[in-house]
Order: sequence, then C-alpha cells, then structure tokens
Amino acid sequence: MSIAEKKETSTDVTPGDGGASPSSSSIAEFAGINEKSLLRKLDFRLLPPLTLLYLLSFLDRSNVGNARLEGMTDDIKMTGDQYLTGLTLYFIGYVLFEVPANTVLKLSRPSIWLPTLTLVWGVVATLLGVVQNYPGFLASRFFLGVAESGLFPGVVFYLSMWYKRNEQHYRVALFFSAASLAGAFGGILAWGIAHMKGVGGYNGWRWIFILEGLLTIVVSVIAYFWVHNYPATAKFLTKEEREYIQFRLKNDNDSTRDETFSWSAVLDAFKDPKVWLYGLGFHSLSLPLYTLSLFLPTIIKELGYSAAEAQLLTVPPYAIATMMTVGVAILSEKTQRRAPFIMGSSTLASIGYIILLSSHRAGVSYVGTIFAAAGIYPAVAIVLSWPANNVSGQTKRCIANALQISIGNLGAVLGTQLYRTETSPRFFLGHGFALGYLVANIIIVAVTWWVLRRANAKKAVEREQKGLRPLMGDVGDAEGEFLGDRDPRWVFQT
Repeated sequence: MSIAEKKETSTDVTPGDGGASPSSSSIAEFAGINEKSLLRKLDFRLLPPLTLLYLLSFLDRSNVGNARLEGMTDDIKMTGDQYLTGLTLYFIGYVLFEVPANTVLKLSRPSIWLPTLTLVWGVVATLLGVVQNYPGFLASRFFLGVAESGLFPGVVFYLSMWYKRNEQHYRVALFFSAASLAGAFGGILAWGIAHMKGVGGYNGWRWIFILEGLLTIVVSVIAYFWVHNYPATAKFLTKEEREYIQFRLKNDNDSTRDETFSWSAVLDAFKDPKVWLYGLGFHSLSLPLYTLSLFLPTIIKELGYSAAEAQLLTVPPYAIATMMTVGVAILSEKTQRRAPFIMGSSTLASIGYIILLSSHRAGVSYVGTIFAAAGIYPAVAIVLSWPANNVSGQTKRCIANALQISIGNLGAVLGTQLYRTETSPRFFLGHGFALGYLVANIIIVAVTWWVLRRANAKKAVEREQKGLRPLMGDVGDAEGEFLGDRDPRWVFQT
C-alpha cells in the first residue's frame, strides 16, 4: 500500500522509551518519505548486530560438538553419558530462565539487556576453555544456557516493535539464518583453531572455546553502542522518520500502544491454547534442530571420516540450510502463508532422516544430513515467527515468545540423551526420534492451521453480524476497546 493510500491518523510513543509524543500527523506530512528506502535503512541498522549476536550465541552453544572431536572428553576424563548430561544441563538452564529473561526485557531496554546477556555468556563460554574437571564442565554448560536464554525470544519481541506484521517473518528468518551460518563457520573455525594444539600448553579444543568466547565478549561491548531501543528514540532516524514508523505501526499492530506490564497479560498468554500449539510446533522441531547442530560433527566422523575431514564436511549442510532458510522465508512472505511451508520443510527434513536410517554407505548418508539441515532450519524460522505475527498485546506477545521457546527446548533436553556412543555409527535411536518428531511437527502444524482458520471464520461471522471490519492494517483506528488477538477484528496469519 502506498503512502498516498493510507488515511489520516495520529501516532503515539512507543512504550518504554520515554520519548515525547509525536504531534498529530496526517499522511500528507510524510509525502517525502520513501517507505521501501526506510525499510532498507531499518534492516541495515537493526539486523546486522542482532544477527551477529545470535550467530555467536549458536556458535558458543554448539562448538562443544567440535571440541569433542579434538579430545575434550579425554582430557576432562568424561564418559559418553557424562558428556550428554552436560549437553542436557545447558537446555535445563535455558528453559528455566526463558520467561524471566523476557520479562526483564519488557521492564528494561534492549540496548542494555541484550548486550549484557551477550557479555555474560561470552565470559562463561571462555571459561569453558579452562575447565579442569567434570563438575566445572557441568556448571559452565548450565550457566551458558541461563545467559543465552533471553536472546532469541527477546529479539523476536524487539523486531515486532519495529516492523509491521507482514514484514516480521522475513526479518526473523534472516536473523535465524545465523544459526545455520554458525554451523558453517563453526566447522571452519574449529578446523583452523585445532591446529593451535600445544600453544600455551593447551589442547586444541580449549582454544576453540577461548577464542570464540573472547570474540563474543568483544562484540558484546560493541553491541552496547550498536543495539538501539525503540523507534521513538532511535538517533539514526530523523524526527519525520520516527513519526512515520509509528504511524505505519499504529495502522498495523499494537506496538505503539502505551501498554504497561501486567500479570493478567502474563496469565492470558499461559491460558491461550494457541500459544501452547506454537510451543508444541517448536518442541517438535527443537529435537532434530539441536541434535543436528550438536552431533553433526560426530555423525559425519562416524561415517568413516577423520576428525579434520568431519569438521570441514559440516560446512555444506549448513551453507545449503542458510540459503533454504532465506529462500523459503521469501516465498512464505510473498504468499502470506506459514503452515504449508513449515509442513513442506519438515517433510524435506524427514526425507533426510529416512536416508540416514536406511543407508549404510557414507556418501549417501552424508546426503541425508544435507536434506535434514535444508528442511529443519527453514521450518524453525517460520515457527518461531508465528506468535510474533499472531499474538496481540505487548506483554502477552513477549511472554508467548518466551513460552514457545521454553516448551520447544524441552525437546532439546530429550534430544541430548539420544546420540549415545553405543548406538554409533548408525545412531538409529537418535535418527529415529528425529524422524518421529518431524512427523509429529507436520501433524501439530496442521492442527494449528485448522485452529487458526476456524478462529478466523468465527471472527468473520461476528464481524458481519456487528458491522465491523477486519484489523489487517488499521489497528490504530480501531473504534472502541481493542481486545488484542481476541478482538473479532483481529485476523490471524495462517
């Protein structure tokens, strides 16, 4: 919709910024603003720092798989079961602090909270490189999960305060593509850093943790000056641009409403069945997602490759997954459909695990890992953006994002126990669970699709009876009390 087609309205201050309220504005005042150019400006200033933070987050949580190939378990004198327990503890810390971390974000500022989280986990990740015993490894993994827990749900909520509903998914997908990029970079970095074996008397795996953790610390300091708060106080925008961003958001979602934190909104998120369906949608993907990211180096090595070859062979699956994530996101955004693309991507990943389960030839099995990665990452990107598109009410959406990932990562807790040494080299247990979870995801997403379409149909009938019009672009002009996503005028994206 062009600027000229938008009707007159007014703007409010974005919550939490303390900025002055923009003057009442008509669309004629924004005639000099090119909307596409402004969106590119937002993308350029917002997405690079957030994507880099998430890339480092995923790198620091998954590099333990690379370190294992370089002798970590032998040096710390860990058994295979003890190593898996360390992986599990990470996700326990992650799940327990997901909702509290996003509650802190709602009560504070992104420019302080997100870099602080990064600094803390960077310190913990670095200390992983100097642990001398098993208890130290367990403590480090647990607190790494605690520190990283607030980043992803926090960023998803943060982006919903800048972009319109139909613009958020593509940005979340670009942001999430850092996960697959981290896998690609992780393999290359681990291969190179492993050559530092003996430097300072340390084995190569220690330098993987130390150097990558120190990089995170350096970036976290820069992030204090790089991450912005909300549109009303963004210094890289002109006054006219700030007012126009709030103008367009007021006409699309609730992000410019002056909503204070309330426990009733928190309870509303917990009571909404759709929020639990979004959580189950991610739960059924988190097991294959994290088992692949944590165990891919081991899976490839057990196909008969050396440790160095396995580190490098992790790169192609992740590179293809990155391209698929962005490509599927573009198609999903253009067609304004979510469920069909999630189900299609999960089907592609299922084919990969069927190949892994049915073939014993190294080359064919390796192709299976490519199919798995190419399907898992696009599906996860769409699932994680769904509540940001559909949940209205800032506090409710903030909690819904965190709750979705908490529920989801319970699948990762289970997944960390499945790839046991005694099941190598075929890993039937792990691959079988991943396949089963992907099939479950297809079913859950189909149910969610049906629930959302049914809710939209009921709302359409109610709107017709009351003479109302849908709020897909004019939330700011909603007459009477706006009831969030329960309002009959609110239309869910399916």
